[in-house]
Amino acid sequence: MLLSTFSFALMNALVKYLVDYPTLELVFFRSIGSLAITFSFLKVKGIPQWGNQKKLLILRSLVGVTSMVLFFWGVHYITIGSAVTLRYVSPIFAALLAVFFLREVIKPIQWLFFIMAFVGVFLIKSYDTSGSNFGVFLVLLAAFFSAIVYILLSKIGKGDHPVVVVHYFMLLATIVGGIGSFFNWVTPTITDLFLLLSLGLFGFFGQLFMTKAFQNGEAHMVAPFKYVEVLFTLLFGVFVLSESYDFLHLLGTFLVIFGLVLNVLYKSKIKS
Repeated sequence: MLLSTFSFALMNALVKYLVDYPTLELVFFRSIGSLAITFSFLKVKGIPQWGNQKKLLILRSLVGVTSMVLFFWGVHYITIGSAVTLRYVSPIFAALLAVFFLREVIKPIQWLFFIMAFVGVFLIKSYDTSGSNFGVFLVLLAAFFSAIVYILLSKIGKGDHPVVVVHYFMLLATIVGGIGSFFNWVTPTITDLFLLLSLGLFGFFGQLFMTKAFQNGEAHMVAPFKYVEVLFTLLFGVFVLSESYDFLHLLGTFLVIFGLVLNVLYKSKIKS
């Protein structure tokens, strides 16, 4: 899981570093790198790339692409540390959606954890050095669509191979990013082209290592370590991208992550 979070943090830092490129061009390069890997994997393994639940797979991909576009767009306006932390409130949105669509119940103590996280969101919004409420809104909207992805993944279940699910997502994202880039293309330098293509590579390995982590360890032990991505991203933000975070901003980050980790641990305790 630590390898996964480090890979995702590298991808996040690259997105921010390459922020001068249009959002849909970043989406295109993020997706086409992973698409090449998923296509090759499915071809070698002899797994049909179109899956079994085509309507659900397309819907999951549409929602996922929407979330990615909103997140990359939001990164243009706020620090990468803030963007990644705010995106992590998606489990709260997912829990709220699950109440309506999956008939799950939120316990009173979970509401306390969620309130703690939203206090953290308020502090991040108030003390991010960019001062961009629009950027915060975009990333929170991206988190909401990520929550819908969680619901759809639960519907897909084990009916399709995980790589098929990712393949659909990357294929649609490549198409959307490619069409959007056609109208607003910025030709990258050789160095930037290498970095742009690396987005897909780091994204794929982040997903791969996360999957392996859950396969090889108990979920309640592994899941909290996913939030180390925020720490890695903050470090990249400070030491590589020269971003700055004051005490109240960091306190907000802590409250978001602490509230979410407590919720993960509480849910795992109930299940056990």
